[in-house]
Amino acid sequence: MKKVLVTGSAGFIGSHLVESLVQSGYDVRAFVHYNSGNKIGWLSSLSKEILSEIELYPGDIRDAERVTNAGKKIDTILHLAALIAIPYSYTSVRSYVETNVIGTLNVLESARNNGINRLIHTSTSEVYGSAQYVPIDEQHPQIGQSPYSASKIGADKLAESYFKSFGTPVTIIRPFNTYGPRQSNRAVIPTIISQALLGNEIKLGIRDTTRDFSYVADTVSGFIAAIKVAKIEGETINLGTGYDVTVEHIVGLVSQILGKDLSIQVEQSRFRPMNSEVNQLQSCNLKARELLDWNPKSEGEIGLIEGLRNTINWFKESHNLLQYANNEYTL
Repeated sequence: MKKVLVTGSAGFIGSHLVESLVQSGYDVRAFVHYNSGNKIGWLSSLSKEILSEIELYPGDIRDAERVTNAGKKIDTILHLAALIAIPYSYTSVRSYVETNVIGTLNVLESARNNGINRLIHTSTSEVYGSAQYVPIDEQHPQIGQSPYSASKIGADKLAESYFKSFGTPVTIIRPFNTYGPRQSNRAVIPTIISQALLGNEIKLGIRDTTRDFSYVADTVSGFIAAIKVAKIEGETINLGTGYDVTVEHIVGLVSQILGKDLSIQVEQSRFRPMNSEVNQLQSCNLKARELLDWNPKSEGEIGLIEGLRNTINWFKESHNLLQYANNEYTL
């Protein structure tokens, strides 16, 4: 039974990953951001049976000593801890560098000093910027169109350099737009669903950009495959369905699933700066299929509808929707 450390474990993808790892028989140490209220984020929504199997490890990803200690007696690190909200990155650039770049440096040093067998570093499709060609493969140029994406490019390059310089067994997993239960309302699909359940008007920014949406269970299965597969050190691997749709199309599908007419109200405050907007993201996932034997179930229109239906059903549970009841736009 492998002992794994998951950073960012209390977040959206991290909590799903921890849950799946425990169910798959892994011994999990969950690095959670320390706070005086002892809050553990979305991990608190897991069953008591799952929680009892998790070693909670509070700390701060920016604290090198704490991160090094978290990596002791660990076989594999899955590094997901990051600041991810793009709008906030325009106002707080330094915090993104400190968390996403310096935090990743601390994880790499922990892996190096503790003799970790594998480090899976989480990237993002935002590092590609607007597609120069589609589908986007791992050789596509990286363009920092927001401070967030620039910080993730920096983190990715550090991870790459540790593999090439020190032989640190790093694999970079690059998810496209993951969605599903527990996702922050600062992402577009929760924004649409929560507003649709509370009324008929959907407030959005730009609506004709396209994204490659993957249901969270598919993203998690890709991470777990990356733990198991041999000889993928030094590789960067996209996780995406290969099917992109506009934000407006998502509104149409949500309207269809709920059986209600939804109208879109465009708000300028929700727009990114003109040169920062990423217009299209569509993945090439051939490498993931070949190296990880990864086959996303949420691909295509049918898979997207099913994933949206699952997400809507989760939101319909009153205690979940209450956490998203404020339709006011915030960074």
